[in-house]
Amino acid sequence: MAPVPLGGLLRRPLLRHALRPIAAFAAVVLAGVAGFTALGGVGVVDALFWLLDPTSIELHFQNHDGPATLVKGYAIVVLTGLVLTGLWTGETVLTAAFGGQMREELRAMQQLSTIGDLDDHVVVCGYGTFGKTVARSLDDAGRDVVVVETQEAQYDQAIDDGVLAVRGDARREETLGDAGIERASAVVGAIDDSNANIQIVLAASQLAPTVRLVVRVGDETDETLARRAGADEVIIPEVVSGERVSTTL
Repeated sequence: MAPVPLGGLLRRPLLRHALRPIAAFAAVVLAGVAGFTALGGVGVVDALFWLLDPTSIELHFQNHDGPATLVKGYAIVVLTGLVLTGLWTGETVLTAAFGGQMREELRAMQQLSTIGDLDDHVVVCGYGTFGKTVARSLDDAGRDVVVVETQEAQYDQAIDDGVLAVRGDARREETLGDAGIERASAVVGAIDDSNANIQIVLAASQLAPTVRLVVRVGDETDETLARRAGADEVIIPEVVSGERVSTTL
């Protein structure tokens, strides 16, 4: 299984939130070590030991001269910071665990990892009625599909339908990158918004110049714009439906 892309990991909400308290905790540790070495004149190892066992500060100054009172006061400040940032980290993890967010993040990470193994797949942007129909037809034909969806309900529906999915705006290059566009054979702009689909074409053509671009638009005016933007094929659902009815009749 391919590793999860670092960019995709850092954009996960839980990891972004967890990085803040962890970074704060690490900053307090570094500040404590730097302060102890500067004020107490000790090495890094001894400074770390003072963080773990503040009582060793008292023992140190029983046998060494130095600003004992200043160092002890600094130690109180550092220990307070460690306690507060530790509580912040614990609260973040517990809130995510009991709120179900951790499960959602793990699921999303698993999706990104699986997508990393794909090649020659189709990226379907949007999982409304049109996008769902396209994804289902491709899946029935044995093609690998990755859905890109901004709305939580549609994203969850894609996952429930057994389709690989990425949560994000398909007009953003990093989102398309998470969907593996560089290895995809085609991108389908299936959103019910012609302007959004044309913007997807522009973003996709920059990332993967050789990928086939198929977009849905609302009318012939939008079709002209889409083709100028680089679309290989343009679909107007109302026209297709009308032609199908005429054929049937």
